[in-house]
Amino acid sequence: MARFVGLAVVALQLATAAAPLPQPGTCGGVAIEYPFGIGPNCSLSDGFNVECVDDTPRLRLGGGGEQEEVVKVLRIDLLRGKIRTTNTISWQCTEKGGATAGARLQNSSWTGLNATALPYRFSDEDNRFFTLGCNALVFLNGEASGIDDPILSGCISTCFGNASIRNGTCSGIGCCEMAIPRGLNSYSLEFTGPLVNSSSNNDWCIYAALMESAGFSFEVAYATTDMFYRKNNGTVPLLLNFVVGNETCKEAQASGGYACAGDHSVCVDAVDGPGYVCNCSQGYTGNPYLPDGCTDLDECRPGNQVCPPGMICSNFPGGYNCSCPKGQHNSSKSGVLICEPDQKQSSLPLSVIVVIGVGGGLAIVVTSILSTYLVRQRRALADVKRKYFAQHGGLLLYEELSSRQGNAFTIYTEEQLEQASNGFDESNVLGRGGHGTVYKGTVASGVVVAIKRCKLMDERNKKEFGKEMLILSQINHKNIVKLLGCCLEVDVPMLVYEYVPNGTLYQLIHGGPAAAAAVSFATRLRIAHESAESLAYLHSFASPPILHGDVKSSNILLDESFMAKVSDFGASILAPTDEAQMVTMVQGTCGYLDPEYMQTCQLTEKSDVYSFGVVLLELLTGEKPLCLDGPEEGRSLSARFLAAMRETRVDKIVDEKVKGEASDELLEEITQLALECLQMCGGDRPAMKEVAERLGGLRRLHQHPWTQDAVELEEARCLLGSSPESISFEVDASHGTDSSGY
Repeated sequence: MARFVGLAVVALQLATAAAPLPQPGTCGGVAIEYPFGIGPNCSLSDGFNVECVDDTPRLRLGGGGEQEEVVKVLRIDLLRGKIRTTNTISWQCTEKGGATAGARLQNSSWTGLNATALPYRFSDEDNRFFTLGCNALVFLNGEASGIDDPILSGCISTCFGNASIRNGTCSGIGCCEMAIPRGLNSYSLEFTGPLVNSSSNNDWCIYAALMESAGFSFEVAYATTDMFYRKNNGTVPLLLNFVVGNETCKEAQASGGYACAGDHSVCVDAVDGPGYVCNCSQGYTGNPYLPDGCTDLDECRPGNQVCPPGMICSNFPGGYNCSCPKGQHNSSKSGVLICEPDQKQSSLPLSVIVVIGVGGGLAIVVTSILSTYLVRQRRALADVKRKYFAQHGGLLLYEELSSRQGNAFTIYTEEQLEQASNGFDESNVLGRGGHGTVYKGTVASGVVVAIKRCKLMDERNKKEFGKEMLILSQINHKNIVKLLGCCLEVDVPMLVYEYVPNGTLYQLIHGGPAAAAAVSFATRLRIAHESAESLAYLHSFASPPILHGDVKSSNILLDESFMAKVSDFGASILAPTDEAQMVTMVQGTCGYLDPEYMQTCQLTEKSDVYSFGVVLLELLTGEKPLCLDGPEEGRSLSARFLAAMRETRVDKIVDEKVKGEASDELLEEITQLALECLQMCGGDRPAMKEVAERLGGLRRLHQHPWTQDAVELEEARCLLGSSPESISFEVDASHGTDSSGY
């Protein structure tokens, strides 16, 4: 698997004021200007040092040692803060006569980069992640600035006969295209699943690459041959964003390490994470990192037609002016500015009257035009909002909600949610993920809520959104985060949930050794039981049944009393009613994905059971579901658990606190339940209702371990005539008394 260790931003300091700044140069036709430079002490820092080898500009990335990589520089755009470079196409092929045997894997060039030494990030505006081939499933694992959880996304490309593949269409048939999260600074690829049927006698390859999307056009031959790899000589263009410091502009100006050196240089905060770049102010161009580097942009230079024909262009620092020759004046006819000859006036009073009249008329015309423009803009915005509202099923949802008695579900406007979150201010961010951002807010009623602002939604979900909201709004279970409302007048609807204050189960388990050690086995068992109860409710009692689709510990929230509340129904779907609905794009999180779902692309309630089994393992072991740093056979927690169960050494991976507090009998029962949930075949797994009932029984057994013994002793007393006191004494002496007094 290709391992892309990350690109992250560090604080970079300018050289002393007395040191002379290097002069610009070129290498292979590429302009190299400060903060970049060729040779020692010619750049702002080592991260900007460009080597010119055989007339080819190269950047040395990775900080030295075995992890160091060298990439070719194609172009540097100082004013946009971008550098165009190359990336190697990753591929995995099968040899004749074997599906996975003899597979060969070529890693991308982005291997072993130092995550703390470079000022670069992958541009989410210019790049996309592409997977080409048939029956191809490639996972992208990475990290992004400002996003706490790791990025885990899958891109799947299938083929249903070559006739279904179309040139220029990258929709999952022969080609899969996926946007990357903003601020992505490291990633790795993992090819998984069988590539071809084992009976095939042909070579078969799949290709994957993060690359610039503007110049890519899919061709049918890319899916079934090596044409894509050969046509590009194994490399594709890639755009990186760079910054010159990890502070904001305001912080950099106050710190003394400010990089924007010129009088007409301005600072611009980065949009994809911490840091800033420099630019020239309006009307100026050049190098904003050098003193006097920004020079006046001569808009009036020959060949640059900025003024209307017949007018004289006058350049001045930072701008220009258009005027008429002597004896002519400006006139606007049909909205076009022209020059007309001056007219002689017979007397001063008439001239004054004409000026006043023209000025007043122009003022009226301008006022009318502005008023008309503003009214049309407001109407256009209102029309767009009405279009989105109707497109997302808002009319049906509003009509149904109005007919309900005591309905607590609210349809919010965009302005209401902006006001509730203080304009979606960064200080109100509760968490970020690959699909969107969650903000804390307070609505007009004073209730604290969590507002989920998603990035993307496919067309099927848009059409069915109103119907699904109608169903999800009726869910009322103490262990499910309550959906309070939604906003439909935006391109991607926003969801409003009840606010749950104590973070996620993932943070509780994996927040560090001290945090994990503080969680008792009784608490873990209770959280598991409450989570199972909520999923059983969705599967068995909701009408129609609801499949969660992304069960994981980071989607289980904890309230003030650490009661579990299952969340994130952004990935939920209603139970399919026909075969056409069964085939969906791959969703879920790597490490929790049902292996049967990855083979069939059919999401069922047993997929949720498998994912819950992984959560149960997290509670028992305190380990993360996926660890990509170790050997391949030990990366998956579920795989390690199944191997341990086969070799009867499951106690080796169970958390010490669990072993110290749970009885052997109880531990055996709960590990057996986890084993059943993780069966490869969905039909062999129990239903969530059965899982919840068995966990409830195990909770009662852990809380009152003497219950069965007491019943047996009572039966013995009746048979042998023993006194109640002797029976009670035997129970106390045998089992003691717990802290609750039982």
